[in-house]
Amino acid sequence: MNEKLLQFIWQFQYFNRDTLLLESGEQLSIIRPGIHNTHQGPDFADGYIKIDNIRLAGNIEIHNLSSHWLQHKHSLDKQYDNVILHVVWQNDVDIKDIHGHSIPVLVLGNRVSKLMVDRYSSLFNSIGIPCHNHSFPMLDELGWMGWKERLLAERLERKAERVLHLFEQSNHNWEETFWWLLAANFGMKVNGELFEALAKTIAVNILSKHKHQINQLEALLLGQANLLEGEMEEAYPKMLQKEYQFLKKKYGLATVTIRPNFLRMRPANFPTVRLAQLAMLVQQSSHLFSKIKELKSSSDLATLFSVEANDYWHYHYKFDLTSDYQPKLIGIDSINNIIINTIVPVVFAYGMYNKNETYKEKAIQWLSETKPEVNHLTKLWKDFGIKASTAFDSQSLLELTNNYCNKRRCLDCAVGNRIMKG
Repeated sequence: MNEKLLQFIWQFQYFNRDTLLLESGEQLSIIRPGIHNTHQGPDFADGYIKIDNIRLAGNIEIHNLSSHWLQHKHSLDKQYDNVILHVVWQNDVDIKDIHGHSIPVLVLGNRVSKLMVDRYSSLFNSIGIPCHNHSFPMLDELGWMGWKERLLAERLERKAERVLHLFEQSNHNWEETFWWLLAANFGMKVNGELFEALAKTIAVNILSKHKHQINQLEALLLGQANLLEGEMEEAYPKMLQKEYQFLKKKYGLATVTIRPNFLRMRPANFPTVRLAQLAMLVQQSSHLFSKIKELKSSSDLATLFSVEANDYWHYHYKFDLTSDYQPKLIGIDSINNIIINTIVPVVFAYGMYNKNETYKEKAIQWLSETKPEVNHLTKLWKDFGIKASTAFDSQSLLELTNNYCNKRRCLDCAVGNRIMKG
């Protein structure tokens, strides 16, 4: 028996409650099973029971074996002094409280349906998505919507924690925080660490001083990314090198030791191109975060981010290597990625920090207006009949997969609960 399952069974009272008797032979009535406690201390707080004719209020502890009370050293923890009932699968030892009195014990081993235990075993021991062998959608439309809303809230709150951590690092500057995260997004997974590191060396007030000179913005970004090293042949990169050396000395910019990566990347995602696009975005938009949080729709965001790198990059992906003409426009897929993974988490965090539900609701609205991610996980759920129509859906499904399915948290999942109930 898994203790998590036993907690689940107690929480929802999924056991035979006819003629409940304690190990002592006394009659038990459960008036209130208590509130499940996911933190330290007894498993259920604020329980309310009756033993024979005596009513008791307090905590309830759940264990597979009663001896686990001793293994977990609960007798030494004052949080367990007010345990009024010990619910176990099997009673293998008598447990006493601090006064030497036996703690009332209810054994559930012979009161739980074997079918329920088998269902849990099937879910927990399955490969891949635990419930893939069951018939979807499992929940009705209203049930799925409520579950996805909760999943999305959990995902955004967790992402907001990282945003707020960076907010602390930036001395409570939202523009700076957003700049760091935006730069990291432009670097993608391969160069995200480098791009965030260089962004932290170039304050937004430095960028604003040079926003009308695209070559100076490129010099700052490309130089700090270690992309202006060595001998250059063409006039433009040579000019950027000179600009960078002057600006680095002027502002005393710290050296970034992380090296750029070009391996196994599409040319359109080369760090040179991505930084050139980022430089143009900075040039065209001052006080970017202030602008973003006042926009109304995701289409407004898309318009704001629809920029392309300067003319030099129309014929280049790297310095000194000419290519066929191709404007380096920030594509809609990249913009959607920025909305989903940078703009929405920061605006949601802004709402959390300022206790302003308007911004949190706006962030969720933008996800509902944005196309979903298409990846192996969303395709997998589509095969199960669960389609992601918007980024609201795809983000919810990613949360479900990564933090419930992969961790076998079926008992905390609305779908898993439905299967367990039968």
